Amino acid sequence: MNFDVVVLGAGAAGLMCAAQAGYRGRRVAVVDMGKKAGRKILISGGGRCNFTNENASPANYLCQNPHFVKSCLSRYTQHDFIELVDRHGLAYHHKTLGQLFCDNSAQDIVDILLTECEWAGVELLLRREVLSVSKTDEGYTLKTSEGEISCASLVVAAGGLTMPKLGATPIGYQIAQQFGLKVHPTTAALVPLTLHDHDKQRFEGLSGVSIDSLVSSESGVSFRENILFTHRGLSGPAILQISSFWQAGQAVTINLLPDNSIEALIATWREQSPQKSLKNALATLLPKRFVEILTEQQEIPDKALNQLNHAELAQIAQTIHQWQIKPNGTEGYRTAEVTLGGVDVDELSSKTFEAKKASGLYFIGEVTDVTGWLGGYNFQYAWSSGWCCGQYC
Repeated sequence: MNFDVVVLGAGAAGLMCAAQAGYRGRRVAVVDMGKKAGRKILISGGGRCNFTNENASPANYLCQNPHFVKSCLSRYTQHDFIELVDRHGLAYHHKTLGQLFCDNSAQDIVDILLTECEWAGVELLLRREVLSVSKTDEGYTLKTSEGEISCASLVVAAGGLTMPKLGATPIGYQIAQQFGLKVHPTTAALVPLTLHDHDKQRFEGLSGVSIDSLVSSESGVSFRENILFTHRGLSGPAILQISSFWQAGQAVTINLLPDNSIEALIATWREQSPQKSLKNALATLLPKRFVEILTEQQEIPDKALNQLNHAELAQIAQTIHQWQIKPNGTEGYRTAEVTLGGVDVDELSSKTFEAKKASGLYFIGEVTDVTGWLGGYNFQYAWSSGWCCGQYC
């Protein structure tokens, strides 16, 4: 089988790229080892797919070269993708932080991409494992479980290592290294944090409890959203966000009442109900069981409001506004939403995504060293990198 373009990976970036290349009159095939296209899209956003963010900008991405994403994000923006789904009649809704979700199902996004590919004449070759890739005079040859496929341009959109149950493999990184491209070490990102046994025991009764918090990393990055206690550790949007910046051995700092000063609140409470216990007063703002645990662990004193001295007030302020916890790790690729690290973007053209060391070889989407924040940013990079590459491959 011979094509102008072979896209390796039937995910968000790969399908977007394939359609664009097809519209240019290129004969395009998408090769994927899965039995259906867009498997990661289908489970994203709780099955509703947070497909972009109205606020997407280069500032929302982690990359060794922070300037790399500026080009593709400016040439194919979130508004361009919204215009695409509007044309297809997608029903969706907005959330407070700019996220856009499907009203019905993530399948709607996959259907739009597959429709675009069909209109563009793209062939979808599923259940095909790529065994090897080699360079030829005309381009590239892929040896697959179903025979050989040759092409002039090869686009690697093979994703990262997240969610191995969905078929994630390191093939994209292996192809990059085979052709002499640098690959940055990878790790799980946008992932729940696990706790040491003693902390798990302290908080074992809190599974399912969430608290609106401001969570900060040791590097000074902060996110304001909910944290969620689980039976393994901490999750919730703020924790997933900070996980991309957390490194082993570091603590995370959590402001449990980011909209208030606990010292000012205590002064007010003292005037109104001086005999009231601190834990009962705090339980009006924080989950009661959580306050009981802080009291049992002597992180806050078990006293009436009018009995608190200056040192105790300082201790309370430290606990409430700078509560520190040291995770022992993350839940890893099994539950992570994305992979941090990947193909060094300095090896690629920011305009075309072509490898500088290998003509006709392109890398887009999660396989590259670009990681977005939680909230639709990673999908937007997939659309943007796929669209831009599709104009040239």
